[in-house]
Amino acid sequence: KDFSELEPDKFQNKTNGITPRRWLLLCNPGLAELIAEKIGEDYVKDLSQLTKLHSFLGDDIFLRELAKVKQENKLKFSQFLEKEYKVKINPSSMFDVQVKRIHEYKRQLLNCLHVITMYNRIKKDPKKLFVPRTVIIGGKAAPGYHMAKMIIKLVTSVADVVNNDPMVGSKLKVIFLENYRVSLAEKVIPATDLSEQISTAGTEASGTGNMKFMLNGALTIGTMDGANVEMAEEAGEENLFIFGMRVDDVAALDKKGYEAKEYYEALPELKLVIDQIDNGFFSPKQPDLFKDIINMLFYHDRFKVFADYEAYVKCQDKVSQLYMNPKAWNTMVLKNIAASGKFSSDRTIKEYAQNIWNVEPSDLKISLSNESNKVNGN
Repeated sequence: KDFSELEPDKFQNKTNGITPRRWLLLCNPGLAELIAEKIGEDYVKDLSQLTKLHSFLGDDIFLRELAKVKQENKLKFSQFLEKEYKVKINPSSMFDVQVKRIHEYKRQLLNCLHVITMYNRIKKDPKKLFVPRTVIIGGKAAPGYHMAKMIIKLVTSVADVVNNDPMVGSKLKVIFLENYRVSLAEKVIPATDLSEQISTAGTEASGTGNMKFMLNGALTIGTMDGANVEMAEEAGEENLFIFGMRVDDVAALDKKGYEAKEYYEALPELKLVIDQIDNGFFSPKQPDLFKDIINMLFYHDRFKVFADYEAYVKCQDKVSQLYMNPKAWNTMVLKNIAASGKFSSDRTIKEYAQNIWNVEPSDLKISLSNESNKVNGN
């Protein structure tokens, strides 16, 4: 407070950013080179130049090259997963990824309910057309956060059932990425088709994972929350899969009173999923293992998972529909990459420098001879 009274102009909001050197050039050299072939290498220092990619939206050859880079990344990552988790992955399946810290507001539970819904649909009608998916969830729980640890347990328990069901086969696989960290992010992000950014509207400050996925050619399914809002402004809301309550809707539901049971009783697919979890279908040796999750979802869910379930599942159906049309999918991918220039940390830092600290950037020239002298202690 004292500092804000002293210099009020220095307290401002700036949109987060990511470094394109790590989150494109280093982790996705194939895509970085493909972009450089089309628009030159200057975009590395000025990410706003990615807008030049709009010129290639009608270029079928370029769209196929873009898809080829993604497929190579997926093949490489699927080999890594098979080695680490001993699960056979279909590299042609949609890689549907949610990697972030495990927290109720980030709603990994909503994702998990959708996984079980897909599983039930396959079991109900195995011959029906189903767009294959590999659902990848990763992240760490705080040491004392019981509910987050139970969410991880539910995801791994669902994975055990789904991955070992011969009727499901290669249509659906579920992987929980252990020990999620930067080096693992550098592997999974370039291989992702669908980025899950599904926190309850009004709960995410910004987030940067969503930006990394966007830059690497993943499409986003998400709520109007955090940086998703600005991503939708840049790419056009029609180029993201936006679903669910907006901030005003959440506030209105709070005012009215959120009754989870109403959704449970009104939505047969949701009821089946919850009953399976509650009855020990995914934990036969401990039928009441997930009673704390069930209790929370019905009576203490501040993040309203049930309220967004129907909209989320319908939106996921739209995702599957588009994935069956590679040209339309890859066109949307290119629109997202072309719109991701704003989210460079270079722009963030430049805004801090200009608008808060009133300093000018300068190119730092480092002499290699000086550096070697320092290393040698001279």
